[in-house]
Parts: sequence; C-alpha cells; structure tokens
Amino acid sequence: MEQKSATGLSYRILFLNTLAFTVCFAAWMFNGVFVAFLTDNQIFKWSPVQVGWLLALPVLSGSIFRLHGGIWTDKYGGKWMMGGLLLFCAIPMFLMSYANDFLSFALCSLGFGLAGVGFSIGIASTSMWFPKEWQGTALGIFGMGNFGAGITTLVAPTLLKEITNNGANLENWRQLPQIYAAALAIMGIIFLLFTKNRKSEFAANKKFTEMLKPLKEVRVWRFGLYYYLVFGCFVALSQWLVPYYLNVYSVSLVTAGLLATIFSMPSGLIRALGGWLSDRFGARKVMYWIFITSIVFCFLLIIPKMTITSPGEGIMAKRAGSVTYVSDSLVKIDDMSYTLIKHPTAHEINGEDNAALPHKTAWQEPTVKIGDKVLKKQIIAKGTTNIVFHASIWVATFFIFLVGIIWGIGKAAVYKHIPNYFPNEVGAVGGMVGVLGGLGGFVSPIVFGYLLNWTGLWTSMWIFLWGVSIICLWWMHHIITKMRDTAAPHTIGKFDAINK
Repeated sequence: MEQKSATGLSYRILFLNTLAFTVCFAAWMFNGVFVAFLTDNQIFKWSPVQVGWLLALPVLSGSIFRLHGGIWTDKYGGKWMMGGLLLFCAIPMFLMSYANDFLSFALCSLGFGLAGVGFSIGIASTSMWFPKEWQGTALGIFGMGNFGAGITTLVAPTLLKEITNNGANLENWRQLPQIYAAALAIMGIIFLLFTKNRKSEFAANKKFTEMLKPLKEVRVWRFGLYYYLVFGCFVALSQWLVPYYLNVYSVSLVTAGLLATIFSMPSGLIRALGGWLSDRFGARKVMYWIFITSIVFCFLLIIPKMTITSPGEGIMAKRAGSVTYVSDSLVKIDDMSYTLIKHPTAHEINGEDNAALPHKTAWQEPTVKIGDKVLKKQIIAKGTTNIVFHASIWVATFFIFLVGIIWGIGKAAVYKHIPNYFPNEVGAVGGMVGVLGGLGGFVSPIVFGYLLNWTGLWTSMWIFLWGVSIICLWWMHHIITKMRDTAAPHTIGKFDAINK
C-alpha cells in the first residue's frame, strides 16, 4: 500500500536510516586513512598494488551485494536488514585489530566493506515511508549519510595521532578498528530498538528472479552510469585525495585528511538540497546542470603542478661582422651592441609559492665568443622561456570542493528518477544503480593508478572524470532529444512534467 503522507514515524525512520548510513559510510571508507597511516609509518611494507587492493576491496564487497540488499529490504523490511548489517560488520572490523599480514587485512576489509550495502537498504526502506512527491527530498536527506566519509577523513587521522602518542607507540593502531567496531555495534542495537519494520507489499510474494526483470531496461544502466560518476567517483576521490595531497603538496597525513574532508563532507550534507531541487524543478533539469558544471571544474583541475622550460626568443645578428665583446647582458659585433635579458635568480624563476596563476620568466644566453665571425641573421644569443605553475593548493581545493558539491546534488537527482520510473521496484532498481555506482568506487582508484603510472601526472584522474562527465551528458541529451523527436509537439509540456 502506497504511503499517502509523511508521519512522525516516517521522520523517525528517516533520521535513524540516515544516522545508520552515516556510520556505515564512515566504516566503508575506513581503509582510505587507515592503510595510508600503516604504510606511511612503515608498520606494514605493502607494495602500491597491495595498497590499491586494500582500498578497493571494501568498496567491492559493499557494491556487489547492494542489489541483494535492496531486494531483500523490499521483501523482509529495513529494520532487520540494516540492524543485522551493522552488527555483522562490527565483527570483521573488530578482527582487523588482530590482523598481521596482507591476507588477513584483505579478508577483514571484504567483511566490513559490506557496510556499503547500507545504502541500498536505506534507499528501499526510506522510500516506503514517504509519498511520491516527498521521496526526492527524503532520499536526499538520507543520502546525507555520505557525510560519514568526511567523518573518517577528518577524525581518523587525529585519532591515530592520539592513540599512538604522535607515533611514539605505533602498535596502538589496533585500537582504531576496535573504536569503529564499537560504533557499528552500538548503532545496530539502537536501530533494532527504535525502528519499525515495513515490507514492500508488491515484493512480498515475488520470486527473486521476477524482481530482477526491470534490470533488462537500458534506462536502469543509464542511471547506473550517472551514479558511477556522482557516487562511485566520489567514493574513489574520498580515498584517493589523501595520497594526492600527500604527494603533490607534501602535507602531513592530518592535513591531507582535513583537505579531503573539504571535498567529502559538504558533498554528503548538500545531498538533501539535491533532493529538494529534484522535487522542485525536476531531476532531469538538475542532472543537466550537474554534468555541465562537472565538465567545467574537472577540466580546470586537469592542469598539473608543473615547470615547463622551452626555447624562447633569441637574438639574430642584424649584419655580418666580428664579435668584439661578450657578457651575460651584452654582445657587441663591431660597433653594434645587442642587449641580452639576464638570467634570473632561482627565486625569480620559481615565483611565489602557491601562486594561483602561472609565472613566466625569460632570459637569453650568448652563443658566440670574442673573435667569432658571424653572418647576417645568425643566432648570437639563444632564448629560454620558463613557466612555473604552482597549482595553488587553495585554488585546487576550492575547485575540488565545488566538484564535491556538484556531485552531492547529483546523487539525490539520480535517485529521484527511480521511484518515478520504477515505483514498485525501488529496491531492485535502486540496488542495481547502487551496484554500478559502488563499482565506480572500486574501479576508479585502479584506473587512477594506471593513469598515474602511464602519464606520471597526479591530475590525470581529472582527465578521466572529465571524460566520464562528457559521456553522461551526451547520453542523457541524446535520449531526451530522441524522445522529443518522436513525440508530438503538443505533448512536450506534459513530457517535461512526467520527467520531473
């Protein structure tokens, strides 16, 4: 039976679903900071490949079971699914405090990574408690649980610093997974005590295979691609930004975590606005703006921190003659003088640290010596141009912050589509879209790593994200244009209303 209006119980379920998802997401992103700490302090000497797998494994397990989580929530109810998930994930998280090798870390990571399934559980559960016209806002508020990524990047580095006494007692790292395990268990108990169970009447008597039928529609996979960008790549960056800041700007782990939080925390909080905007203006219009602005800001972040030295403007002899004088600032040929640009100091070449704009210097050096015979138009001094771009950490962080905000709004807009097109299969479709988005969090760090190895540029990840943004915009616009071309002109207004 469809929910006719929101009630006090609806809001209580929404609050507890959001809180539980926040805890789940904080645990899901745990390895991003934790593994960086262990390797940075040489507690475990894992290779870059092993580190990549430890970052990706929780995302993998939390993604591939999202489809099941959504369907089982429709069938059995959110109370038992979310409560049971929290209590279960507390076990491998606690066991990680006893891990001593790569295999044990990997297995524990797969275990607590199931916390990522909390998303599809919460989406299916929350949608049952709100009427259609409020589902965008409600799901947007629930999605604020992405805030959990910011909690981990902000709090975990400080906790590690405190419990290890600023690195004096490194073995105390084992306390951090125990703290996270306690948070998961406590949240699980609270959820079971204070929520009420509700199942989807539509799904109650359906077989698992019947509930998968909507997945045959291309639209589901298109929504999945959108979610790959705004959620999967968000998950990837939430972890990847820590080593990015460590390597590009040589900051401390705590500072890197704080800067990564500037990306991840607002992105989670703004998701509620995305739900409201989707209800108010239509999810399709919101998605157009998301993709366009994502293209713009990803492009602005492509330019790396770099120094370019290139041949510059030289000096040619205006007539033939003999060189009579040579210095670093002057060359004389017979009675004609040629003034050179002197070589700048190192400080002049490098410019101010963290400058927002590229800094250019140029100089000229003589290529002749006293007594040389030169011809007309012969080069007597070669030019050099040096361009330094510091890629200001604050400008870059501001653009990264904007990308997080954009994607945060986009996450809610994607999920606003699902109850509209698949009102009776929110669990299955929402779960599948969540799988595709979550797999973005698994695949993208691996892609980032290969791009880094291939190009040697940390900003190569923005080239990839820029390309994905373009593909999403093209596909959406192609489908919308095709649908309009086949529709009668007098139905376009109704078409807009339907696609809200």
